[in-house]
Order: sequence, then structure tokens, then C-alpha cells
Amino acid sequence: MGLNVVVGITGGIAAYKAVGVVRELVLAGHDVHVVPTEAALRFVGTPTLEAISRNPVTADLYDGVAEVRHVALGQRADLIVIAPATADFLAKLANGFAGDLLGTTVLASEAPLVVAPAMHTEMWRNAATQANVATLLARGVTFVGPASGQLTGTDSGPGRMSEPHDIVAAALAVVQDTARPGDLAGKRVVVTAGGTREPLDPVRFLGNRSSGKQGAAIAAAAAARGASVTLIAANLETRTPAGCGVVPVSTTAELRAAVLDAAEGADLVVMAAAVADFRPADVSEGKIKKDDSGSGLTLELVRNPDILAELGQRPHAGTTLVGFAAETEPDDERLLELGRDKRRRKGADFLVVNRVGWNDGFAADENRIVVVGPDDAVVDRAHGDKLSVAHRILDAVLADRR
Repeated sequence: MGLNVVVGITGGIAAYKAVGVVRELVLAGHDVHVVPTEAALRFVGTPTLEAISRNPVTADLYDGVAEVRHVALGQRADLIVIAPATADFLAKLANGFAGDLLGTTVLASEAPLVVAPAMHTEMWRNAATQANVATLLARGVTFVGPASGQLTGTDSGPGRMSEPHDIVAAALAVVQDTARPGDLAGKRVVVTAGGTREPLDPVRFLGNRSSGKQGAAIAAAAAARGASVTLIAANLETRTPAGCGVVPVSTTAELRAAVLDAAEGADLVVMAAAVADFRPADVSEGKIKKDDSGSGLTLELVRNPDILAELGQRPHAGTTLVGFAAETEPDDERLLELGRDKRRRKGADFLVVNRVGWNDGFAADENRIVVVGPDDAVVDRAHGDKLSVAHRILDAVLADRR
């Protein structure tokens, strides 16, 4: 179920990045209401914010007086995110000022509050700002950043607003931790992520386009819900989530050995990695040279072990096994049938089906999935950023297994 989210935007140059925050929240299925300050509208226009949020936008405290809008927005909110949060706004927030629509919305709400500061380094380090930050932290406000990097002009240092994806992930984690209070506490979860690589020689390999973002998001979501998580990471092209034990691997054989060891006694195993089906029959000890004669290169490939099927065919009472099927099939019904067939053949309890292509699925920040359950029924469909999709997958598995 989507959240009612208020995104406050204050008057700093980083306001343009707030559009990305709003967009990610909308794509994740949330109802987003943008409340800019008058100064923020000097950087980003109302039409842009309305188009991205799909809701009316106003900064006027006296609009919608009949419905007491300056209070109602805060009362209805499940989450409030302020990005960017200027030094001026942090000062007002710490002292309870409510002189505009954003100030009254925050003051009238009991929802979790997440702020992403953005200002010049000297302003961030100023004793007054740091005192305001300490006050807000003591009240339970969550801070995301600021990051260190290029600021306005030639300045560089701490004070740069965090990236939209990081802000959204941190903000949703605050709510999700509250909404799902430790429903995986005491559970052991194993997640594979990334793509395996099969070497041809010391410098070349056969691989795939998986970045590991979805698997890493599942590991992060499980850890946030209290699980003890082992992430088996095959050549990740994304950051490793905090709170997880990480086992780095490269080839399918290495991944197989790590999974079979970690899966013993696990409560949940999620096979999200893209595993190579074949590997070269022979690996050259030296670099394979280009043939000056212009003739081609013929490779003999042999089949890799099917790790998901091996796990599924073993007795695994007490362990829920979740597989993934990345398919290029354009027809929705045929795609679903491929997923159902794979679940049955592999012996998985659940199968997460997603369509991939040149521009879909792999390496993207969003995903669209269907979860097939033990009786081949569709237990959930989800579309959005990969962290929200990860939580939906866990929700579906836990709901069916209760």
C-alpha cells in the first residue's frame, strides 16, 4: 500500500534535485504532495512539481483555508521529507517556527521527518547550524547527508545534498522499519546478487549485464527488518548494503559453493543473481591473441551447474526458496507461464519474474516484477524503485508463509 508523503523543498540551488526525490517516490507507488517555500519556487517552477508529483502544488499558507490545508497536509502524512533543507530552514525547524505552509505542515504532523541538508561548507560547520542539528537529532529527526563534493561555483566540501535515490531509500527505510517492526528478527536470510563471470583468459570473461542492484536491495530490506543476512555478491556494480555479511564470488562454481554452505539451516534463500548457464571448456593461461590471418575464434562451452534446481531438489523443509526469472518474452501471459514453468522445474517455493531487455531490468534503478507462489498463483505485482520492490517481495513471501 502506498504512503501519503509530503516533500518539502526549501530555497537552495539543490532544489532542482528534489524533482528526482519526488519522481522516485511517485514511481514507488506513493501519493506525493509537494510543499515548496516561496524561495524554492525561484529555483523550480510549480508546473514541474505538479507534473512530477501528479498533485496540485502551492506555497501559500492561505490557500485552501476552508479545509484547513495548512494543518490537514501534516495530519494526513505518513512521512515528511525535506530536500533540500537549508541552514535557514533548519534554524526555523529547531525553534518551532511556522510562518509558512511548510513550517505549519511539519509542526502539525506526527509523521517521521527526514531532512537532507544542503548549504555551503562554512554554513554547515557553523556552531549555530550544528546546535540546530543536535536539537533536531535529539527530537528524532533523521538526517541524510550532507555529502561532500562540488558545491556552487568553485567551492567544494561537506554541504552537498545527497543523491535523490539515497534520500528516498533512507526515508522509506524509516517508515518501513516502523511499519514492519522486526518481522524477520531472528531469521537467517541468504541473498545472491550480481552476475557471475566465466573467464576465457586472464583478461576476458563471459558475463551478463546484471548490476546486482535488486539483490542488494533485497539484502538491505531483509537487514532493515531484523534478519541476519548473508549477501553472496557476484561482481556487484552497486554499493554493498550495510548490516549484511558479504561473501564475494566471481564464477558460478564459486557462487555454488558459497550458496550451498550458507543455505544450510537458513530460513530464507533468495537467488537473485544472474548465473551464467555456460562456461568455456578450456581457460587459456595467457591472453588469447588476435589472429593476424583474420580468421575467427571458436569457443567450446560446457553447461554450468543449475544452483537453484540443486537447492530446490534437496529437502529444504524450514527453508523458503525464492528464485528469479529474467526473461525477454514481450507477451505478459507468456512471460508469466515461463515463470510458472521455471518454478516447478527448479523446485522453488516462489519465483520472481521480471522482463529484461536492452533498456529494461538490468542496471536500472527501477524494476517491474510478478511474484508466483507455491500453487502457481500470482501473489503480488510490484513496480518502482528496487528497494520498494524488495520489500514487496519479502511482504509477499512472508504473507504466504504465515
